[in-house]
Amino acid sequence: MRRHDNAAQLVEFAVALPLLVVFVVGIFDFSSAFTLKLKLTNLARNAARVAAAGPISDVQPGSTPVSVMDAFYVIDNYLQANNINDCSLNSTPTGAGVTWTFTGTGSGCPTAGLTVVVNRGYYFPATGATIPAISCASLSPNGATAVIATCVSIQYPYPWKFGRAASLLGNNATLPTQISTVAIALNEN
Repeated sequence: MRRHDNAAQLVEFAVALPLLVVFVVGIFDFSSAFTLKLKLTNLARNAARVAAAGPISDVQPGSTPVSVMDAFYVIDNYLQANNINDCSLNSTPTGAGVTWTFTGTGSGCPTAGLTVVVNRGYYFPATGATIPAISCASLSPNGATAVIATCVSIQYPYPWKFGRAASLLGNNATLPTQISTVAIALNEN
């Protein structure tokens, strides 16, 4: 007897649907993450420029410099103006010396939270500089000529949707919980 293939399209669709869902969710999720990374990179760069334009003389022990607070307000206002969750970023930083850290974990922010680090006395070699660490920790000049700059680091939580979609195919994808960016600007004063 001759076989009928009336339901073949339905079976093919059922087999292809999970793969299609993974591709569509992946495209949207990775493009959203990439767009957020670009926004955060530009934001860190702008905040570093604003802080670097302030006088280094405002860096006094026991107080938060105006230049650091300017960088904080640039970041917080940008996040709010662009409808990006600011995680209730705390305007009272922790830190000592020339490095201040602002954190935010409230208002629906994922558990990793938002972290902003501003280092007003970032040292790096005049030649052969490497990419700064996400902590904005200064490199040691080791007696060589060093340049003093301002380093701004933003670590933003990103809740991936791709991992759940990939589990449809039996794969448990583990993706980074934060999107991180660092920017440096030479101190002007």
